[in-house]
This record gives sequence, structure tokens and C-alpha cells, in this order.
Amino acid sequence: MEFRWDLVVSSFPLLLEAALTTIGITAASVTIGLIIGIFAGMARICPIAPFRWLSAAYIDFIRGVPLLVQIFLIYFGVPALTGMRVDPFIAAISACGINSGAYVGEIIRAGIQSIDKGQMEAGRSLGMGYLQTMTYIIMPQALKRILPPLGNEFIAMLKESSLVSVIGYEELTRRGQLIIARTYGSFEIWLCVAVIYLAMTLTISQLVGWLERRYQVKS
Repeated sequence: MEFRWDLVVSSFPLLLEAALTTIGITAASVTIGLIIGIFAGMARICPIAPFRWLSAAYIDFIRGVPLLVQIFLIYFGVPALTGMRVDPFIAAISACGINSGAYVGEIIRAGIQSIDKGQMEAGRSLGMGYLQTMTYIIMPQALKRILPPLGNEFIAMLKESSLVSVIGYEELTRRGQLIIARTYGSFEIWLCVAVIYLAMTLTISQLVGWLERRYQVKS
């Protein structure tokens, strides 16, 4: 069977357009995940026991349930409970953001615990409260150390965002499916989709590597 270059040429711009949507979903999801993860990570090591229990329950539940099931819970489950339809985009970034938050929370926890305990004691000896010490002394140091795993989380979410295609949201994977349904060019289209995903992940990897060198992050 002959490779259809004309199909690649005509479809590539459409796939690139959908790739921008994928990047948007990923960026929104990781931003939500970062916000949730900061609170979850700090709560994970908080001296107040109920905060630790709640954070641990959230992280264990989210990490133990497949992202696909979480997407279904929000897109199909919430309307079943409330009677209100959930927009596919809202369902996508909500599920992906909540999922990302659990993993970012563990990254934040590990980053904080990698800082010498003497740093906390030094801050407290200067009269700073727990939150002040975390904000001004611990977190700035921890953020440099967690930059590589945060970059990996962004790459992982970029690829996992393809799962939102199951609820009909037209990102890169869904756009590829629709083009194949119209043209029957499975190999050509999926090859283009794979190349675009590869280009995006390699670009992010290079950016994270540059940031590591910029801030002299040591593994």
C-alpha cells in the first residue's frame, strides 16, 4: 500500500492546530495541579494531624484510580448527581488538574523533606512562624530541587491528556481520530500524531534542561 503524502500535507496543519489545544489543556491542568499540589504537599508534612490525613487520603485515592476513570467520574458522574451537564473542556482540565495535583503534592513533599531540618530550626529561632519559614526559607530552596520532576510531570500530563478524547473533546488525538474516520488513512495520521507528540515532549525536555542549567539545579 502506497504511503499517502498528500494526506499528510493536507492534514498536518489541522493536527498542529489541535496540538495547540493539547498544550492549552496541559498547561491549565498542570497549573491547577501545581496550586493543589503545593497545599497537598505542605499538608502532607504539616504538624496538624487532620491535615496530614486528608492530604494522604486525597493523594492515595487519586494515584490509585486511573485518570480515565476520574474523567468519567467528572463528565458522567457529576451530571448524574446534580442534573447539570459538564462542559467537556471543564471536565478535561478538572480531572487532569486534580490528578496532577496528587503527583505534584508528592513532588512538593519530597522537595521540602530534602531540605536540611536545620533550615526550619534556624527560621523558627529568628522568630518566624511555621508558614513564614516555609514560604521564605524552605520553599525557595525546594523549588530548585523539584524543577526536574515537575518537568517530567508536565510531559506525562501532555501525553495523558490524550485520554480526554474519550469524552469527545477535540484535542490532538481526537482530531486524528476524526480525520481517520473521514480519510481512512490510519498509518499516515497516527504517524503524524506521534511525530507531533514527540516534538512537543522533546521541546519541553530541552526547556526543562535549560532551566536546570539556568538555576544550577543538581540532581
